[in-house]
Amino acid sequence: MSEYYSPVKMGGTTDGLLVLSNGRFFRGKLRGAPVEATGEVIFNTSMTGYQEILTDPSYTGQIVTMTYPQIGNYGVNPDDMESKTTHASALVVRELSQLSSNWRATQTLEEWLIECRIPVLEGVDTRSLVKAIRSSGECSGLLVPLDSRHTLDELREEALDLPSMVGQNLARQVSTHESYFWPSEAKTKQFNIIAYDFGIKYNILRIMNSLGMSVTVVPWNTTAEEVLEMNPQGVFLSNGPGDPAAVNEAVEAVRILLGNLPIFGICLGHQILSLALGCQTYKLACGHHGGNHPVMDVSTNKIEITSHNHGFSVDEKSLPKNVSVTHRNLNDQTVEGIESLIHPAYSVQYHPEATPGPRDASYLFGRFLEMLKS
Repeated sequence: MSEYYSPVKMGGTTDGLLVLSNGRFFRGKLRGAPVEATGEVIFNTSMTGYQEILTDPSYTGQIVTMTYPQIGNYGVNPDDMESKTTHASALVVRELSQLSSNWRATQTLEEWLIECRIPVLEGVDTRSLVKAIRSSGECSGLLVPLDSRHTLDELREEALDLPSMVGQNLARQVSTHESYFWPSEAKTKQFNIIAYDFGIKYNILRIMNSLGMSVTVVPWNTTAEEVLEMNPQGVFLSNGPGDPAAVNEAVEAVRILLGNLPIFGICLGHQILSLALGCQTYKLACGHHGGNHPVMDVSTNKIEITSHNHGFSVDEKSLPKNVSVTHRNLNDQTVEGIESLIHPAYSVQYHPEATPGPRDASYLFGRFLEMLKS
């Protein structure tokens, strides 16, 4: 017999259900905005930084499960935004704190999420959910209130029909529609940089500004010819969501720009540069999301603890002879950085700008600066 549910009120909230496309389901209290949500279900291992995570465009189309048990205890504030708005589809937590014990807080996390129309599923056994993702791989999911309108079988069928991340060009969805300028006020030599916006974070722009780079941010599909007409001294390829192989226009533009200007890419920008250099990408069974991933610099054997959010990776077997691996993930040995041996171009899979996460990899922006100087 099919399973039916009726509304259950719990502390001013309604019971909710997260149904995965692999058939598993998890029950909790539905808090935040009273709306349904769909997306790829992932987990993030960061202990803090939930506001930066939710406003990072790289999380577009994802239901984010936080592994740390209590989320929200320092509230939210306008200074910790990494873009203009939220991008994650929903949040899953063990406990949603109702207190905001921080002098910078202007709202509780739940108040802010209600304004942003983001639902939260609270009270979930997140350890069990993470184990399910780790064992079966990331998959699509459906977050709904429990009611008598749908059977569990119907919800499972609906979750099964949700699209995969593979083949989705989400950079088109989050990128700026018009170019804009972030000037640097640093009292150093100034460099004019073009930054492709595939889902760029504010802290990337802050760091480049602090190093004397004035940045013109352009839409994801800006052509190489348009970039060259602006006469920049370098090109930055930003982070972003979705499948890099679906962002064809950007790959073609970067392919033309190679050898004309120094290029630095991170996250989706790393994958796009790799594709332009002749590499191939693939979907990881379980992506990297969090602020504690160990990465080794191959040239020095130095280990960095790094911030990640990506579900795709570069296939090392596809690297041409003129492309070398510069960084490697110590958890699964995947490629975390590459450089061209014939062009001034390099990239890393992780987030050297952090927010949230450690700043071990911030030197990579300095390397870009040295490339511009030379």
